[in-house]
Amino acid sequence: MGRQRRGKRKAYQNKPRRNLQIRAQEVRVIDNDGENLGVMSRDEAIKKAKEQGLDLIEISAKAKPPVTRIMEYGKYMYQQEKKEKEAKKSSQQPGNIMKGVRFGMQTSDHDIEIRTKRVDKWLKKGYKVRVQLTMKGREKAYRDRGEEQIQEFLDKLTEEYEMDERPKRHPRGMQFTIRPK
Repeated sequence: MGRQRRGKRKAYQNKPRRNLQIRAQEVRVIDNDGENLGVMSRDEAIKKAKEQGLDLIEISAKAKPPVTRIMEYGKYMYQQEKKEKEAKKSSQQPGNIMKGVRFGMQTSDHDIEIRTKRVDKWLKKGYKVRVQLTMKGREKAYRDRGEEQIQEFLDKLTEEYEMDERPKRHPRGMQFTIRPK
């Protein structure tokens, strides 16, 4: 018996169809230069692509009729990979990433200072920060003391910030979000 594989599916399963893999009988064809050649049969489009020494690649399979392009397959895959990397890079800008810091009611002043320095550094870099004050047991009865501790924490911050989310209660204490001004 063979071993079952787990994990990610192979990347080749998501690749676009090309040449004879294209299922539609009629396709809209775009030339290598970006010129629209119109709707034609799949076989005729493949023939045109082969004459130029290129491939017919299905760009949009869901369109009616499907949109195909005459170009080199390797070049197309390279462009797609480049677009994906750029999209991933732009989504990981500091303003889109949330950092977090947590402290409790019994946390010492020195530890709070260390956390405020860390939050200042993150705010300077442009990150959003979620601050959580954890409360255990009877501490939950003293919400006003928790609000005082949050205010002390905010007073120790040196970087200018804006409250995204006011301090609100949640089952394990209080939390709020700040971001750089």
